[in-house]
Amino acid sequence: MTDFCDLQPEELAAILDAHGEKEFHAKQLISWVYEKGVFDWEKMTNLSKDLRQKLAKLLKLPVLKLERVQPSEDGETYKFLWRLHEGNLVESVLICSGDRRTVCVSTQVGCPARCAFCASGQKGFMRNLRPSEIVEQVLHINNWLAEKGERVCHIVYMGMGEPLKNYDSVVKSIKLLSNEKTLNISQRRITVSTVGVVEGIRRLSNEGLKVSLVLSLHAPNQHIRQKIIPYARKYPLEEILTAMDEYSEKTKRDITYEYTLIAGINDHPDHAFELAHLLKGKQCTVNLIPYNPVAGIRLKRPEKKDIKAFRSVLFGARIPNTCRYTKGDDIAAACGQLALQHQPGSAPLPMLEKTGSDC
Repeated sequence: MTDFCDLQPEELAAILDAHGEKEFHAKQLISWVYEKGVFDWEKMTNLSKDLRQKLAKLLKLPVLKLERVQPSEDGETYKFLWRLHEGNLVESVLICSGDRRTVCVSTQVGCPARCAFCASGQKGFMRNLRPSEIVEQVLHINNWLAEKGERVCHIVYMGMGEPLKNYDSVVKSIKLLSNEKTLNISQRRITVSTVGVVEGIRRLSNEGLKVSLVLSLHAPNQHIRQKIIPYARKYPLEEILTAMDEYSEKTKRDITYEYTLIAGINDHPDHAFELAHLLKGKQCTVNLIPYNPVAGIRLKRPEKKDIKAFRSVLFGARIPNTCRYTKGDDIAAACGQLALQHQPGSAPLPMLEKTGSDC
């Protein structure tokens, strides 16, 4: 069987045609799934019974099972836990800020990067997600929001996994989600984060996409970076920055460098001066992220005064920077906290009832 959400509209039409069905049914199916949020063939009432039975044998829908929705105390962050067909679990996060509804999607089960400060790779890497498994994260959350008259408007590929190590599925999912016949989410509202997979950055530069690219930098030099990011041993910092510059030049998109501040590791003013020198003259923004605690990892978040001092150096060097406001840390949904918290074969988790309050 083919996953329905692996298919672009024209691919769906071609499959229907190959099985003796009219291509216009593709438009009906796209409407049912992407516009109306219906994932049950039997509820697609404008299709014949014979066609519905044929579709049930031909196309798989859905591929994700929602196990739990967990809200943060402030009601601005929601964590969704999905069970995959083989029993593995992945998480995605809905972040609500003003009128913006952003979904942070996962691209892999586990993560091969295994950054020292991140929970996602602590249990290793299991497998890549298929395009449908990425797309459905957004689709199901969009349907969940629709009950409150809202919809997803931004997508960030910053959940579990290294997106550019699942390159084909990530790019196809972007094209599916941005297709005007499906969810029609502007590519300029889609962000891909990478730890610095050089060959992936260069491939993405030539895709003709308009997505934003974020580098998980986290250190001002190769020496510190290798200590906290094992992948850094394969990808030298100088080579990564060159690839990022090429991406910016080819796509005309500004670059964001994420920098997780870890007490005693990379948060000293000297590190800030080094970072400023590293990024001098680049059209970029530095997004500072105070470390979010992860169980079992002996790292600490810097004091507020140390964060302020770090930012002061960057401001003095005229390096644009922001400091990310932590959301969802009370439900382990903040940056670096997504993890495989439940194992395959475990009992189903309780579903939290959705509240009527605005997120």
